[in-house]
Amino acid sequence: MAEKIFIYQVLPRLFGNDNNTNKESGTIEENGVGKFSAFDNKALKEIKKMGFTHIWYTGILEHASTTDYTANGIPKDHPDVIKGKAGSPYAIRDYYDVSPDLAEDVDNRMQEFEDLIERTLKNGMKVIIDFVPNHVARQYHSDAKPKKIKDLGADDNKDVAFDPDNNFYYIPNQKLELQFPTQQGENAYIEYPAKATGNDCFSNKPSVTDWYETVKLNYGIDYSNNRTSCFIPTPDTWLKMKDILLFWAAKGVDGFRCDMAEMVPVEFWNWVIPRVKAKNKTLIFIAEVYNPDLYHKYVDWGLFDYLYDKVGLYDTLRNVINHQQPSSDITFSWQSIDGLQTKMLNFLENHDEQRIASDFFAGNPFKAIPGMIVAATMNTNPVMIYFGQELGERGMDKEGFSGLDGRTTIFDYWSVDSIRSWRNKGTFTESGLNEEQMKLRKFYIQLLKIAKEEESIRTGKFFDLMYANYSNMDFDSTKQYAFLRSGKDEFLIVVANFDSKPVNISVHIPFHAFEYMEIKPHEIKKAKELLSKKNFTLSPQWDRNLFLNIEEYSGKIIKFSMS
Repeated sequence: MAEKIFIYQVLPRLFGNDNNTNKESGTIEENGVGKFSAFDNKALKEIKKMGFTHIWYTGILEHASTTDYTANGIPKDHPDVIKGKAGSPYAIRDYYDVSPDLAEDVDNRMQEFEDLIERTLKNGMKVIIDFVPNHVARQYHSDAKPKKIKDLGADDNKDVAFDPDNNFYYIPNQKLELQFPTQQGENAYIEYPAKATGNDCFSNKPSVTDWYETVKLNYGIDYSNNRTSCFIPTPDTWLKMKDILLFWAAKGVDGFRCDMAEMVPVEFWNWVIPRVKAKNKTLIFIAEVYNPDLYHKYVDWGLFDYLYDKVGLYDTLRNVINHQQPSSDITFSWQSIDGLQTKMLNFLENHDEQRIASDFFAGNPFKAIPGMIVAATMNTNPVMIYFGQELGERGMDKEGFSGLDGRTTIFDYWSVDSIRSWRNKGTFTESGLNEEQMKLRKFYIQLLKIAKEEESIRTGKFFDLMYANYSNMDFDSTKQYAFLRSGKDEFLIVVANFDSKPVNISVHIPFHAFEYMEIKPHEIKKAKELLSKKNFTLSPQWDRNLFLNIEEYSGKIIKFSMS
């Protein structure tokens, strides 16, 4: 059976934390922290039961934090270059190690992660971790690197802004001057010469809105000389990053979500991905790319398996859900990516985006149901759910550095109310969930099951029905979206209703759609609405509209079988 990928994104730091103190800007001692061990066989079975094929464990690599692990031989980080108490998972302190926060026994942390990989695989899912190629923590130092591996920056010429053999960019003869209150005197953070900051800030004075906790890696692009490329001989950073990817692939990791991949030259990806896949052909690479003009470049030349569909489908669905765009714009969204639909990772939440149920998005998780139906079923590409999304997590906590922004913090020690209730101290009984949470979770499980099992969704053709219904008086193209999916002996009609009220509509299926899908209506033998599991009595005809009743913020997935 061809696999459609379903990813559960989760921060282990938060997932397994049962401490409900949740003190703003609290320490690890005050607020607690989740561990690798929280993903025991019971937890993994429950995640698997929801329909997921992959788990993206976010924040695995050792990153800068305020927690003191010097007793375990881990250097202490300076608080001025750390965001929050827990630190950003994208300010990597050691590419060859895992976060000590996540281990029961800090000195045995790598073995605990390897055990987690093994448990995940035994429970029928694959493991994705972050690869952060663009930048590292300002105090990067690997104490866990293999022998013969030199540290990043160890051989850099710090007297020049750029050298193709350097791992970092420098601002010669200038010290770093952070543009916010910092510790002074003997406790001051000293960086001389200053390094360029991770968001392409080539100044010794990064602002508080810059990625000041990180330094940019040098892939052989001379930004001070019209972005001249210096790729021959192979830059040292390329070689070091290849070794890092191979290191984690050898641990049994099945895929990499590559942070801000578009800030790294596409030539590097073209060079490194085949070299890593030569060791494991089944590895997948997912790129975070926000510029649609670069999509084809990073797929065709960069050789990525999948790209974030943030600027396209996510932004469109968010606006449609909030009635800020007509649902017909979903058509323009997929058309604009020019044949790359199967290469896009669909989602409605992730760690960078605001929670659906937050006051900053929809305020109600059920409003996103039609959007989720579209995201999960409109093509063969992967779908991602962010932990707590299936429970209507609101993300309305003021955690600390993260602040009250509708997101679940990645910077602070915290626990997530909805996840804590679902986990129920590791029992995963539903007694801790309220009625709405159980209802929403049931929908997500049902939807993923349909998308995972139906041949038409996994492998079938896609046909957008919107153009045929713009003049249909019984169809509101600003509030409804409809399309077809077809398999060998079946096809589906999917209709999403983004309206705040129930609707009675008709859907016109043009003759060309029947031709394209190789559908012969007279051969239809049975029909069923998959979400309600009710038999369907009407069949689509050559010259008739299909009449439907659909509840508010809902949809129908009707399966017509020829056998």
